[in-house]
Amino acid sequence: MTDKNRPAVSSITQKTLSKWAALFAIQAALSVAAGAFGAHALTAILDAKALGWWHTASQYLMYHALAGLLVVALSSLVSSCKRILILLSLGNLFFAGSLYIMALTGYTYLGAITPIGGFCYLLAWCYLALCLWRSTRHQG
Repeated sequence: MTDKNRPAVSSITQKTLSKWAALFAIQAALSVAAGAFGAHALTAILDAKALGWWHTASQYLMYHALAGLLVVALSSLVSSCKRILILLSLGNLFFAGSLYIMALTGYTYLGAITPIGGFCYLLAWCYLALCLWRSTRHQG
């Protein structure tokens, strides 16, 4: 197989991948902790709308933490997986982060930041699909 026909694989090192995996594992743990905190400590403090934001933030944080771990696991198939990992982390920061802060403070203007996180999520998923599609083309 010539270099021209080889699938594009990630140039990210194993050490860096391990750090990314640890970061996403921490994000998953934070999601569980935040979800439990919301269900047990915040129900008496927050109204239904704020609890909904909290719940949505916890769900999306977990979904995309697991997605980050998936990308790390698929790194041998995904070219430039670092971009996807960055987008997922930024998505978690902007989407879940803004919803958590909005729920706790009532600063609804932070809702303008939430779609930035959603857009990061969408870009990450689309870029992952594109990278996997390209990788399957190279495998025959």
